[in-house]
Amino acid sequence: MRQLIIIAILGLSGLLVNAQSSGTAQPSLRFIRNATLTLNYAGHKILVDPLLLPKGSMGSIWGKAKSPMVELPIPVEEIIHDVDLVLVTHNHPDHFDTVASSVLNKSIKLINQPKDKDFFNKQGFVNAESLEESLIWKGITITRTNAQHGTGEILLRMGNGSGYVLQALNQPTIYIVGDAVWTEDINQNIKRFQPDYVIVNSGGAVFPKFPATPILMDADETMALIQESGEAKVIAVHMDAIDHCLTTRDILKAKAKDFKIDSQKLLIPDDGETLELQFNR
Repeated sequence: MRQLIIIAILGLSGLLVNAQSSGTAQPSLRFIRNATLTLNYAGHKILVDPLLLPKGSMGSIWGKAKSPMVELPIPVEEIIHDVDLVLVTHNHPDHFDTVASSVLNKSIKLINQPKDKDFFNKQGFVNAESLEESLIWKGITITRTNAQHGTGEILLRMGNGSGYVLQALNQPTIYIVGDAVWTEDINQNIKRFQPDYVIVNSGGAVFPKFPATPILMDADETMALIQESGEAKVIAVHMDAIDHCLTTRDILKAKAKDFKIDSQKLLIPDDGETLELQFNR
């Protein structure tokens, strides 16, 4: 009997190991601050757009407060611990800062957009890869998408960023939109990839010289995205951290209430909050 019990325990242990190695462990997202988050996905920890500076280190754009307007909810050491991959949508300082450059291992796999290639080479990241279209990394298909970072003259000054779509066996599909206004390209990406989750930067950021021209989706554009999102759940971030982001969590929640969108469809995580991810189709 004892021998049978030992065999059963060993068999169960093997199943658990196989489940973890095949990427069937429960995927999750931990929102940090601004657009910074970590994903536990297909058995790997992925860090997205690290802004790790202390509160007030970046000055003010809108004249409201120095950014970041809030401290990190957890220590930098905990954020970067056991990170396997870094995804950077674009190299603006609120998406990749000096702290990230100094504390991340220079040999870590770091995926970025082609126009940022020289930036990361100069930062000394020896395993950085500028992604044109898509690649497969440790069983995860990563596809780069375009992110239109504004319109008109402000777009010429900002330049386009990127988004990423993550797909893997036994994992929900995640579309990280990046810094973008609502465009038909994003609509078509949703239809093409049919993601389970769309992560959208909803801060409605503007510059003083262009107050009527957002460089990120605001509350209205987030609602437009939600209406085209199908079965996907939408996770809204990039609010309440940078002072020229005029769309706050409270504003977005009020707009969602007006549109009768419930909290199961639109997820607005607090800093430090963890969300378990699942298939939504």
